[in-house]
Amino acid sequence: MEHLSMNFRTQCLRHLVALSLIAGAAGAYAHGDVTPQAVDTQSLPALGDTWRTENPYRKNDEAIKIGTSAYTQNCARCHGLEAISGGIAPDLRKLDGECATLKDDKKKAACVKEMDEYYATTVRHGRTRNGAVYMPPFEGVMQQEAVWAIKSYLETRREKPL
Repeated sequence: MEHLSMNFRTQCLRHLVALSLIAGAAGAYAHGDVTPQAVDTQSLPALGDTWRTENPYRKNDEAIKIGTSAYTQNCARCHGLEAISGGIAPDLRKLDGECATLKDDKKKAACVKEMDEYYATTVRHGRTRNGAVYMPPFEGVMQQEAVWAIKSYLETRREKPL
């Protein structure tokens, strides 16, 4: 009987190890295809080669529509569906959060401009800390129009409206 229980324990341990490996592999595939997806921005005004420092498509319905799709295809795997983070990356609904609490209109506008610059810089150049890539760079992969269309979508998802 002792031999059977030892064999049973060994089999259980093997099954647990196998399940752990399968769960780990499933987690790796959960992000899906991480290749950036193309964004069709032909219906938006062209912005040229010089990067803007402020969102030129703010409150533009067409940009929001394009940005919604572009976000879902390119950003949601890390930042969460509808910009609600699951903990992997920052919750982008809070991106301009501190600006919303400002009472002075000039300070609020300056804050929003600063956050636009921060957003564009982060998307273009990515974020790295201690040699670890926390966000890959998208400059040269995603055109300016797509980046600002995504920001226009994110502005509709703000936790604290301006």
